[in-house]
Amino acid sequence: MESNAGYDVIDLRLLHALELDARAPFSRIATVLGVSDQTVARRLRRLRAEAGLRIVAVRCAAAEDSLDHWLLRVRCAPEGAMAIAEALAKRPDTAWIGLTSGGTEVMCMANARTRGHADDLLLGRLPRTPHIVDIRAHQLLHRFYGGPSGWLHKSGALTTEQAAALTVTPLPGPPGPAVISAEDEPLVAALEEDGRATYPELQKATGRSESAVRRRLAQLVASGALYIDVEFDSGYFGFRNHTMFCITAAPRALHTVGEALAAHPEIAYAAATTGSSNLMAVTITRDTGHLYRYLNESLGRLEGVEHVESMPFLRHVKQLTYRPFRG
Repeated sequence: MESNAGYDVIDLRLLHALELDARAPFSRIATVLGVSDQTVARRLRRLRAEAGLRIVAVRCAAAEDSLDHWLLRVRCAPEGAMAIAEALAKRPDTAWIGLTSGGTEVMCMANARTRGHADDLLLGRLPRTPHIVDIRAHQLLHRFYGGPSGWLHKSGALTTEQAAALTVTPLPGPPGPAVISAEDEPLVAALEEDGRATYPELQKATGRSESAVRRRLAQLVASGALYIDVEFDSGYFGFRNHTMFCITAAPRALHTVGEALAAHPEIAYAAATTGSSNLMAVTITRDTGHLYRYLNESLGRLEGVEHVESMPFLRHVKQLTYRPFRG
């Protein structure tokens, strides 16, 4: 990645470090980056103010059988699209919401913890919403890239040695599926607000001892039930184009194409889905020329790809967290 007047390579390295271990102490990050603790703290404050940086906990559907991810494609009358997107964005069970198709379609990722929860959203509330023309729901079956693996993992911002120094080795967890229990909810809720909340702050939020909080958080992260993610505006670094692809691959090539997508530098998320297409992916590119080259030179040449539908995002309404649009 190139630098410009708005940022430099230290900012990219800091974000990459946070993607690897979002709760790493400033002192550890500073040592790996070869800068002072004060520089890390100052850069973090600037990225929060200028690049919209937020660090939050995310529940992982891949680890919890009762949690399903859905991609919703909500086609709307033009005058109602933004209102519907913002209403969805305010829900705690949604993420990655944006407007595509000339502003007439809302793309949304929804997390359903139970079948009743999914039915309420997909069969109850949304169909009765004014201005909605059509709803297509695609269940995510397998994630090839995304989640704990951030987009900057493929950037080369950190060297292999630096990345290894910041990579946390998971502790062995108890057997069986990873589950966030009712007792864990106050802890998870606090981390969903601030993924870098201190242990004394988490102790206050949960009423549990600091040692118990440390131990349980380590267990949840190691088991895969929870991860701490980083949200920021890639446009701050010159990557302003976000595009969703619905891809149809030959059934025999589904996994091969998905694995190939995961290795592409432009891919921020890729998953197998139900529906008329069987793969969805999100790319981050600098501009339309970069997007065209990706379509022509990378995606279009994958053996087994039969059809591609591309939908550039016109506006982002929500990534992991919602901030009301102004202006």
